[in-house]
Amino acid sequence: MSSLPGMFSHPFIAHAFLAGTAVAVLCGLAGYFLVQRGEVFAGDALGHVAYTGAMAALAAGMNLRLGLFVAAIVAGAALGLGGIRGGTDDVAIGSFFSWTLGLGVLFLTYYTTHRSTGNGAANANILFGSIFGINAAAASIAAVIAAVTIGVLLVISRPLLFATIDPAVARATGVPARVLGAVFLAIVGTTVAEATPLVGSVVVLGLLAAPAAAAARLTDRPWTAFWLSAALSTLAVWAGIVLSYEIPAAPASFTIIAVAASGYLAAFLFDRFRRHREHATTAPSLT
Repeated sequence: MSSLPGMFSHPFIAHAFLAGTAVAVLCGLAGYFLVQRGEVFAGDALGHVAYTGAMAALAAGMNLRLGLFVAAIVAGAALGLGGIRGGTDDVAIGSFFSWTLGLGVLFLTYYTTHRSTGNGAANANILFGSIFGINAAAASIAAVIAAVTIGVLLVISRPLLFATIDPAVARATGVPARVLGAVFLAIVGTTVAEATPLVGSVVVLGLLAAPAAAAARLTDRPWTAFWLSAALSTLAVWAGIVLSYEIPAAPASFTIIAVAASGYLAAFLFDRFRRHREHATTAPSLT
């Protein structure tokens, strides 16, 4: 086992913590609204789109991150403007985005056979992430983009919460619910594009949904849960980085999502236990 204090002497660890913390806070804050609005499906769908955008950019000889961001942000805004939500639209959405993922494989094949002599490492990095492969410039850019995106989310957070809790009343009072929904899903697209190089498009949904769902289990206060989600997401990334460093055989993507999922399980069990105790306490007074 490696020496824990000595891990911070490695530059790649500092880069991982900088980029990871920025992305974790963004995932936690955006994920809270994603869960509350019942749009978790969008996080998964945009992960597929981000992968395809990255592969399309590589096939066209362009920057991979450009493809990630353009595809995810445009798709997110389109989902929001179209008013597409989970439930009745699930089959159509699932079919379309599965096709999109297949299109990504087509772009990958073209890239590996026509533009690259490599073995598809870019594909693996997009699918599963490579947080320890982030350099200083990429980490700094990730932090800046996350800060700007968080700022935009905070600006729209109050009307967005209103539109989330009671969309009919929000529209009646002049809140542009559809525009807010489009802006929010564009933010989710940015979040997915930011997180994909770190944890991978396959598991990015876990970092969006698990901490947010855990926070909602631990408190009924919206703003408390909003910030708690960011804290839990950050804790998952920090713990995941440390565990992956200490256990080299465990990829960081796995350890980060494992911690996030374990946090949700703990919150779920705590919530069930708390509700059981409350029921046991109030039951005698009802008889």
